[in-house]
Formats: sequence, C-alpha cells, structure tokens
Amino acid sequence: MTTLAGRPLTALLVVDVQVGVVQRAHDRGRVIGNIASLVAKARAAGVPVVWVQHHDADLPSGSDAWQYVPELTPADGEPVVHKAFGDAFEDTNLEAVLAARGVGALVVAGAQTDACIRSTLHGAVVRGYDAALVADAHTTEDHSAYGAPPPAQVIAHTNLYWTHHTAPGRTAGTVTAADVVFVRPFKPGHPEPVEGSTQPR
Repeated sequence: MTTLAGRPLTALLVVDVQVGVVQRAHDRGRVIGNIASLVAKARAAGVPVVWVQHHDADLPSGSDAWQYVPELTPADGEPVVHKAFGDAFEDTNLEAVLAARGVGALVVAGAQTDACIRSTLHGAVVRGYDAALVADAHTTEDHSAYGAPPPAQVIAHTNLYWTHHTAPGRTAGTVTAADVVFVRPFKPGHPEPVEGSTQPR
C-alpha cells in the first residue's frame, strides 16, 4: 500500500531505547522484552532492523546515558541512524538507509511515546511510508508534573489514535508484539524465499 514506488519491503525501526531515555520509563522491562522479541523475529526472517539513536545537550553522544540499553544490541551490519530531533527522518540519513534496502513499510517500536515515537510515525506517513506501531513495544516516562496524563494513559491514547490513523495510499494501525509475523515472500519459480524480501502481516 505504500506510495513509494519500488519499495515493497518492510523494516523494523527501533527508536531511542537508550539508557537515559528509558531509565524511568513505564513498564520498562516488559516493553524492552517485547522489543527484543521483535528484533529476534526480524533477524530470523531476514527483515532489516534499523536502529535510531538520539543525542542532545542532555543526552550527549558517547555518554553512558546515550548508549542503547544492554538488553538490545545492534548486530554487525545493522544500520544505526543518529538524530537530534524528534522525527527520526529530520536531518538524518534514515530515508537513504531505507531506500537502499527497498523499504516502504515500517514496524515501529521504542521510546518515548509522546515525543520521538509520535513524531517519527507521522514523519513516516507524510513521506509515503506505511507505518505500524507495536502497541505493547513503546513507552514513556511520567510527565504528569508538566501537565501530561500518566504514562499508561499516554500510551493507550497513542495506540487508540494510531489504530485509526489514515492517509491516501498508506496504511497505519497498531499490532501487538506477539501478533507481528515477518514473512519472506516467494517468487514464482523459486523454491526458496528470496533473501531480504520480507513483509509483516
């Protein structure tokens, strides 16, 4: 359904699951466990896993807080996209990374729900991508002191509105980590799956 011609493949996009980003995150252990299961599924199916890593004045590049959490480690050859804005496409090479791999659809997980996850989802759809949010594989910390709802409500509301998000020629929606199935399609006349030709269902 993507509007990006010649980009039939899917990637798993893991956003900002860094030590300093999720140290106070809601339901941290379960969410990271779900993300780890998605990474394992994607790797087993040959689906690209693309990692996004944020940096700013409070999260300087190279610091301990900037590192990905120890439960999640990018494998050799998996691209890591460095960003300084909420939308992972802004002023980064993410579009080039995805284009080089023929990716027009994204399965999105990570942190934080009310910042970089929302921004990246909208940024993806605006640029022509299909974008599925994994409903139980994103999280945020408690910003209620600043007027935000409690984190569980932020997560639930984001899942609610992204489930019903629409755009011409693109799909959005949510799926649980357990229900994500990465499928390597077959080409007629090929007895084996075509390496790298993968889509979730």
